[in-house]
Amino acid sequence: MPPAVETVPDRGEGGRTEGVRPDAADPERGNGRARLIRRGRRSLRVRAAAAAALLTCLGFCLGGLMAGAHPFGPTTRNTVDLGQQYLPYHVYWRRLLLGDADGDLFLNWSAGFGTNFLGDFGTYLSSPFDLLVVLFPADRAELALYVITTAKITAAGGAMAVLLLTLRRGPWPVAAVLGTAYALCGWALNHGATVPMWLDGLLAFPLLCLVGEWARAGRRPVLGPLIVALAWFANFYTAYMATVGAAVVLVVRLLTADGPDGAVRARLAGLLRSARAVLLGVGLAAPIILVIFLATRVADPTPVVTFVAVDWADVFARLLPATAGVASPALFIGTPALALALTLPFNGAVAPRVRIAWVAALCLVTLSMQWEPTHLLWHAGASPNGIPYRQSFVLCGLLVIAGWLSTAQGLPRTPALLGATALLAATAFAARDSVAVDRWTYPVFAAALALAVPAAATVVLGRRYASGSRVLPAAAVALLVLAQIGETAITGGRIAEQQLAQVHWSPRVGPWQEDMARAVAAKDAWPRHRTDPGEVPGGNDPLLVGGQGGEYYSSLSSDVYSRTLSSLGFGYYAKGRHPVSLDNPVTDAIFSIGTRMRSEPTAPLRTDELPEAVITTTDTPVPPLVTVRPDVRPDARRARFGDSAFANQELLLGSKVYETPARLRRADGPKGSATLTATCPARASLWFWAPRLQGTAALNGQPPVSFTGKPPSVLGPMRRLGTVPGSGEVRIDVRGDRGALALPRQPVGCLVQERLDTAVRQSTATGATAVHVSGHGLTAELPAGSTGTAVIAVPRISGWSCAAGDARPTPAERHLGLLAVPLDDGATTVSCSFRPPGLRIGGAIAAVSLLVLLALGFRGRFLRRTARVHLECTPGSADGK
Repeated sequence: MPPAVETVPDRGEGGRTEGVRPDAADPERGNGRARLIRRGRRSLRVRAAAAAALLTCLGFCLGGLMAGAHPFGPTTRNTVDLGQQYLPYHVYWRRLLLGDADGDLFLNWSAGFGTNFLGDFGTYLSSPFDLLVVLFPADRAELALYVITTAKITAAGGAMAVLLLTLRRGPWPVAAVLGTAYALCGWALNHGATVPMWLDGLLAFPLLCLVGEWARAGRRPVLGPLIVALAWFANFYTAYMATVGAAVVLVVRLLTADGPDGAVRARLAGLLRSARAVLLGVGLAAPIILVIFLATRVADPTPVVTFVAVDWADVFARLLPATAGVASPALFIGTPALALALTLPFNGAVAPRVRIAWVAALCLVTLSMQWEPTHLLWHAGASPNGIPYRQSFVLCGLLVIAGWLSTAQGLPRTPALLGATALLAATAFAARDSVAVDRWTYPVFAAALALAVPAAATVVLGRRYASGSRVLPAAAVALLVLAQIGETAITGGRIAEQQLAQVHWSPRVGPWQEDMARAVAAKDAWPRHRTDPGEVPGGNDPLLVGGQGGEYYSSLSSDVYSRTLSSLGFGYYAKGRHPVSLDNPVTDAIFSIGTRMRSEPTAPLRTDELPEAVITTTDTPVPPLVTVRPDVRPDARRARFGDSAFANQELLLGSKVYETPARLRRADGPKGSATLTATCPARASLWFWAPRLQGTAALNGQPPVSFTGKPPSVLGPMRRLGTVPGSGEVRIDVRGDRGALALPRQPVGCLVQERLDTAVRQSTATGATAVHVSGHGLTAELPAGSTGTAVIAVPRISGWSCAAGDARPTPAERHLGLLAVPLDDGATTVSCSFRPPGLRIGGAIAAVSLLVLLALGFRGRFLRRTARVHLECTPGSADGK
């Protein structure tokens, strides 16, 4: 019987009893031979990790070079959320780390009129790699994000190489190539590279598998939980998936263990130690996990998604090179690596129980991705919007491990190679009709095979005719590297090109954003009033260029914030989680936006050019951030918005400033068009609100104004159509692009500027005389004798507590979605402070976990010392003679 690939861990790598190693009798941890063995194995792991990191970095950069993407070419990488979320967040993170941001780790004053930043930090920025952003100049944010992305992928390749050599000793160059195959899998190239926060899960999977190996052997009881904590802290979402995947690996390892480690008691002990490491690690990360969890519960809900399994032809296609897509699992690991994995079922050098266990695990994990109950398990109970196969990197990792276990003892024999070749051919044939197949897929697949075949032949020839030669194995590894890296680089380039052609993109950061940032900095008067930069290319504009606008895009955008703004006529994208700025003088007065920037591009936006724009600035008198509403009493703070954005604005402002036509006549024309006629005050500004309209509206034959509604994903903001003529008669021609027009009950509002000016003067006269803000707090001084309610132009998200005068702070009240503080007993000051919900209880859980971890550490140290003293005092021992 050929030896099994899975063997009992070497006793030189750690004993089975936690905290006490078999070599504890020697103060220098074992005799010289054992130390040399450990040192040699450590050296091999370091070589493999370094080589894998180098190859990974090279392959990833070559893919960008082939696509002509920044920083290797002029083409933007900012597709979808990379440009709208991750780039702006990293720009803001750099400012915060350097002390230049409006806010602190708890609260972000710049976006969304005041948002829970700790939740966003834990979602987008908590990876240690994100700290690298401070090493780059402010105008090199895109380069910083690219380096961070590359560093994460590179680290994942090195970690996988170390894991492979830990699972089974073998040739370190092959481990390095397979580590690279994992790090540059289709998931990393297609999804991770554009959602860099997920890449921490790519790194977490091999690290958590290492924690499982340590737990099996009873080693590193402190380091294991710390790695779990770091993984969950860096990105708990993909860390959860990586933990599930590591659990699969652990179960297979326990089931296939032999010798003393195969005993039931040893297996159970290893399982319990692994569970303890995970529980302690998650407990240490509880402060950030609970903050994110509670923020998710109050976030704007997205429509429920029903999972539909993709066609199996698409699953097979995604194993092939140069395939891309959102709806199918990205499983590419390179044709050479896939071929090695497919030899496992036929490899007679591997023990049958090991082959059966790993093949079963691969099949079950693959099936679990296609079955809704297990799909929900992989995604923590909620089917995600957008990419449905976010756990694909785990299956890629399992395939790589299978390839290593089949190859670590040497290249599989000819029957196994022929079996793998047959499976490869069947996979390529089954994928022939898939929509994911690109014109490059089969040529690249064939080219990789053409290099892999001579690599295998070289090994076979060397084994038969030159068993002691080092030249032939080196040549085989070189061919393997060339095939793997070449195929991966082409795949990465094609994926980048396809993404740019198929999804929304943002231009690179250039003169437009830089000029806007300088203009905002010159006019910034926070907290006397806000400065809104308006819309610049991308999203999350205040995070990118500064200011304190209403635009904000986050997975944690609160429901109260989104509903409040949409009720006032703001528009949004991303099903409500990306409210956008509204250029309207009434909402500017409500939210104390005293300076508004507007910009227009000088030329159409292109993927390969830096954008430029003409920027204009408008200063307008507005009330302070804190106003006093004598008419709002405790029972009135439960007021609710109605179905008219114009009436809602007046309700929150406290004054009537619009004339809404009492009689709005509608004459429907051809399908998708209508003419509205009404009477408004002469020279009033006519505003049109049609959030669901995708089309245009024009006032009295003037140039049409575009509306971008596409529910449920997009609601369009209200827009100004023009000035009412002296006659007061208005005609609005509405054209829709999607059939029947869906207009609200009150789509027209005529703003009388004199009324608004009067309302602003009154609110300013009775509002705060001074406003002071800190990182996550606010204090306002009020005129003597103020009564009623102080209304603060900040969304009333969970976590705020406020007080009037010297009263004790209590959870803040709400007035139409904003912070409200009742003014009792003649209070002349109000103060509010924000603490992210979940932080206190999460901190308590982390403290308990830390105490338990410290106890384990001291216990292990005590046991080692006790064992050493006992052995030193034993007659016949080296020092006890």
